[in-house]
Amino acid sequence: MAFEIYKPRGERVPKLPLVTFSKNSIVLNKHAREKLNAEKVELAYDSETNVVRIKASDEGQNIKKTKVFGRGFFNHFDIEIKGKFLADYDENERALYVSLNKMQESPQ
Repeated sequence: MAFEIYKPRGERVPKLPLVTFSKNSIVLNKHAREKLNAEKVELAYDSETNVVRIKASDEGQNIKKTKVFGRGFFNHFDIEIKGKFLADYDENERALYVSLNKMQESPQ
């Protein structure tokens, strides 16, 4: 028999900003919200690179708890993707960049 040992405290996973796209909204995990440190965000899309920018802004979409309602944004740019994506944070821009070509794999 091959036994595997259970270790309740495994290796620490780095705190990464994750963004989840659903049919109607964009959900920011705790780390993504901490990076932006804002109540409102500006949404932008680059169709050539298939990248969404979520930028802290004084004007724009409200963050309701963890969500940004994005149905209008999705419809405007014809974005139909759903799933979790790792975001890159740019400190100078105070923005998260999400490549829609790089969906997160679900842990097994």
